[in-house]
Amino acid sequence: MPSLADIERVLRLSPVMPVVVIEEPALAPDLARALVRGGLRTIEVTLRTPAALRAIEAIAHDVPDIAVGAGTVLSVEDLRAAANAGATFAISPGATPALLEAGVHAPIPYLPAVASASELMQALARGYHCFKFFPAAPAGGTAMLKAFAGPFPQARFCPTGGITQETVKTYLDLPNVLCAGGSWLSPPQALAARDWPRIEALAARAAASRT
Repeated sequence: MPSLADIERVLRLSPVMPVVVIEEPALAPDLARALVRGGLRTIEVTLRTPAALRAIEAIAHDVPDIAVGAGTVLSVEDLRAAANAGATFAISPGATPALLEAGVHAPIPYLPAVASASELMQALARGYHCFKFFPAAPAGGTAMLKAFAGPFPQARFCPTGGITQETVKTYLDLPNVLCAGGSWLSPPQALAARDWPRIEALAARAAASRT
């Protein structure tokens, strides 16, 4: 069983974590390979489509060079299904008492999300120290993360939501940010056209965001 520290190792793999919505599971391995060629080593497949779990299975089986996680985990059942599909980590857009409890004992590392100091305190009290900050831009962006740093110096974040390639470096420059989540890396048009060179180029630019 992973420890609560294992999610930090996942978040340190790449400066930007692609957040993707996949409608066709067959496209998932090629998408993951394009991201790897661009220099990224993590991918969050959101559980927003019927294809998501099969996409996670395909990536886990065919592309061992990338850590595939399940996003939009809304329940303990989602967490279990993600682990059974072969996800190596799981992420929620928020947190519930049930998920915080289950995440401590889950077979894969779990990243809860927070948007306020009160939510952060509740999760810290359960032993967590890494969090998704969501929705990052609407919830205060870099100013909020800077404010969190004072009273919560032990907390580390993966801000996601409203971040672009043009703004991501302002987040990555903060000492309490391990990586940032981004949905701009897999444009629907590029996926539909199977334009893997475009996705690879977007990944390469994102991979260089911290340099």
